[in-house]
Amino acid sequence: MFKKLHIFLGATVADAAARPLHWVYDKKKLNSYIKGKKNIAFFKQNRSPFYSIKTGEVSGYNDVGQVMFKTLTKTTNHKEVIKLFKKNIVKNFGPGSSYWKNLSLRKKYKKIKWKTAMKGPWIHQNILETIKNIKLKKIITGGTKVNESDGYCASLPFYFSYNSDQKTKRIIRTVANGKISEQFALAKLKIIDLADKGDNDPINSFLRKNIKNKYFKNVIENIKKVKRIKSKPHNFVVKKFGKACSYPGTFNGAIHAIITSKSFKTAVIKTIKAGGCNCSRANFVGAYFAAYKGIKGIPQDWIKKTNPAKSIMKLIA
Repeated sequence: MFKKLHIFLGATVADAAARPLHWVYDKKKLNSYIKGKKNIAFFKQNRSPFYSIKTGEVSGYNDVGQVMFKTLTKTTNHKEVIKLFKKNIVKNFGPGSSYWKNLSLRKKYKKIKWKTAMKGPWIHQNILETIKNIKLKKIITGGTKVNESDGYCASLPFYFSYNSDQKTKRIIRTVANGKISEQFALAKLKIIDLADKGDNDPINSFLRKNIKNKYFKNVIENIKKVKRIKSKPHNFVVKKFGKACSYPGTFNGAIHAIITSKSFKTAVIKTIKAGGCNCSRANFVGAYFAAYKGIKGIPQDWIKKTNPAKSIMKLIA
């Protein structure tokens, strides 16, 4: 079942590498933090302005994937996966969890007034809605207010275990119930799959295969936009398309990092330096290069620094 687990490992390591500098939107502040530093991955001091967790842990994005990974280790019956996944989402993110405990503190502040990073992890809008909808016993439980990477992160371990578009769409919609979230998540998975299968140019191959596919029309248009300014500096491109967590900006920034990089490490470092929601982009970039280069392409010292990597490595043949 877990023969493709190195791909999820790549996403996990990349997320952990970027996490201490997650959501730093102020470019001057980011530059001051990393100036003169040889190693900006796994930054020792938390510099995220909103929340603080130990270096080596992952953001809420990748943690959704960790919940799916743990779910898949408990059942081989795909019909039971979603039921158990929902149960584990509530357990990991809901009442009684460290994510949930920070909600009351967050409600006291608006972003413009935020002065000190709160201790503990940050629960995402999609997951808040998902927990609410699970309790309401809705059939499709994903959030609808934002189009972010939670659905992709949830589906990453699942897709390479079951390789079914229809089943994967159900997983995506379990935490991110929107057309845009589904399309961009599935596009990422298709691109990563091409990389895993040894395609020399996965991005262009995806374009050729889907140029007339109406389902991916929005995705295709955005990839073309990125390719038109491929020669521009990465920081410029990420700023142009948006540093925030939402699609299509987060997808476009990751695509540019992929097509202008030759290795896992250079692509992730580039992603971190661009600021903003680097973790959402890193989860795509890391998975892609793990698929493209194999597990040997992931820096071994980075794997050792990533806390959730230990349980993943135990199941990698």
